[in-house]
Amino acid sequence: MVPACPPRSPQGFVDSAAVSKASRRERQRQNREARREYEAKLAKRRQLIRTGRRVAIFAIPAVIALAVIELTSGGGSNSSAAVNCQSVKTPPAKTVHLTAPPQGLTVGASYTAAIQTSCGTIDVSLDASQYPKSVNNFVALANQGFYDNLAFVRAAKDLVIQAGSPDQSNHTANSGPGYSIQAETPTTAPGGEAYPQGTVAWGTTSSDPSGTASSQFFIVTGTGQGLDPTYAIIGRLTNAKSLAVAKKIESFAPKSGDGTPTTPVVIRTVKITTGSTTTATT
Repeated sequence: MVPACPPRSPQGFVDSAAVSKASRRERQRQNREARREYEAKLAKRRQLIRTGRRVAIFAIPAVIALAVIELTSGGGSNSSAAVNCQSVKTPPAKTVHLTAPPQGLTVGASYTAAIQTSCGTIDVSLDASQYPKSVNNFVALANQGFYDNLAFVRAAKDLVIQAGSPDQSNHTANSGPGYSIQAETPTTAPGGEAYPQGTVAWGTTSSDPSGTASSQFFIVTGTGQGLDPTYAIIGRLTNAKSLAVAKKIESFAPKSGDGTPTTPVVIRTVKITTGSTTTATT
C-alpha cells in the first residue's frame, strides 16, 4: 500500500515548528527598530538636500556678484570697458619755442610720471638708469607744463597711442617744442622684443635719425611687434589700470585702424615724482 501523505501545513508543503509569542514579539520589535532607523536616515538625507538647496540659492548670486566685480574691476585682465572718459573738446593749437634742456637728473634717483588724462591716469616708471637722456627730456618738458592741455593725436588699433603735438594734430609730423635731441635706443637680445606692451617711447618721422627725441611720445598698447628698435625709450606703464586707460584711448582709433582718435582725449597735466619729492606742472 502507498503510505499516506503527511497533512499540509497552512504555509505550504514544508512543515515548520510553531513560533512562540515571545519570539514573534521580539521579531516585531526588531522590525520596528529597523523601520525607525530607516526613517531617521531618510529624514537626515532629506535635511541635507534641503540645506544644500538653501546654500545653492545664496551661493549662486554671490558667485555671480563676484564675477561681475571681477569683470568690472578688470582683475587679471586689462578691461578698458571699465574706464570712463570725460567729454572734452580738442584744445586749440599752440606754438612752442623751447631750447633743449641740460642734463638735470639726479644720479641714482628713481623717477615716475603720472599722466593725468580725461580718461584717467596713466602711471609710468621712467627708466632713468638705462635711458638718462631720454628721461631727462621728458621730465624737463613735463615740469615746464609742456604737456598740459595737449590731446592724443593718434590711435592705432592693437599698436600705439600718441600725444605731445602742440598743434593738436597728427598730420604735422614736425610739431614739437622747437628742438630735438639724440637719446638712447633699446638694445635687445636676438629674438627679443624691443617694445613690449606698456612701453613708452619717443615718436619720430621717417627722416629722423635713430634715437631722435622731441616731444611726441607713444605708448605701446598692442604687442609692439614690427617696430624697429630705433625709438628712444622713456619708460613703461606700472600697472594694469594704466594699460586699461591706454587701451581705452586706443579703442577710439578710426575705422581705418590708424589716425586721429574719434573721441577727443586730453592730457590734463603730467606730474613727475622723484623719490620722496614731487614736482607738478603748473
